[in-house]
Amino acid sequence: MTPATPVAASGTLRLGDELEVRRLGFGAMRLTGPGVWGEPADRDEALAVLRRAVELGVTLIDTADSYGPEVSERLIAEALWPYPDDLVIATKAGLARTGPNEWVPVGRPAYLVQQCELSLRRLGVERIDLFQLHRIDRDVPLAEQLGALAELREAGKIGHIGLSEVTAAQLAEAREVVDVASVQNRYNLLDRGHEDVLEACESAGIGFLPWFPVATGELAEPGGVLDATAAAHEATPAQIALAWLLARSEVMLPIPGTSKVAHLEENCHAAGIALSEDEVAELGDAAAALTASYRRS
Repeated sequence: MTPATPVAASGTLRLGDELEVRRLGFGAMRLTGPGVWGEPADRDEALAVLRRAVELGVTLIDTADSYGPEVSERLIAEALWPYPDDLVIATKAGLARTGPNEWVPVGRPAYLVQQCELSLRRLGVERIDLFQLHRIDRDVPLAEQLGALAELREAGKIGHIGLSEVTAAQLAEAREVVDVASVQNRYNLLDRGHEDVLEACESAGIGFLPWFPVATGELAEPGGVLDATAAAHEATPAQIALAWLLARSEVMLPIPGTSKVAHLEENCHAAGIALSEDEVAELGDAAAALTASYRRS
């Protein structure tokens, strides 16, 4: 590792049979306007964030057709095309947008194929390395939704298939239809409701991309274990939360997002923080106790 590429310290993870990426990625949702709708308030800063992410060693950028909609993908192409050989652009389809903060699952096969074609055009590529079903549409059989993605893979339009916000049972059902390279579920120090999904991914060697990876809440208050751990490592509580995720599992690939270069640099330097086993356990126990207290109150 060199100081210019701190993300290299996160190590690597193989998605599917060929995509080797570093274990700290970048989520491009926050590059859009309020409510994940429209253009960013500062377009130049958004473009600078993407370019700086690559400079810092990020090799996976996660986006979706619905971020903006379309805005995030266009910004990525504007900032980074032609892409470095080792950069994986992962995108998603399956959520339509009707307004700010409004998300509607649409899993009709023809729609998923259409959105893939549009993403290919916006990103300026002939193949999307990792194409993820953004949400399962309960009105469409899962086999039909995944079948459309399998056909896209057979046609060479996508390389690997991922899922987002699924249960362990849904993951098992999906794996009977297609090979699954990644799962993207909400997961962080304070929200570990998908432990069973993470365990299933560990057993199968499937990459687990936690969205909303940085959550500290009351743990970051002065005198708490997160605050004390951050002080011991001369880091911020958010950096420790990311370091905890990296230590939690070898298949974990956090994708923190931001619209500011300074915040991006802070997140990326979390890759170099090595927590001890005792610190990992202590943080996990403290977070579990805090979450339990929320349920009782």
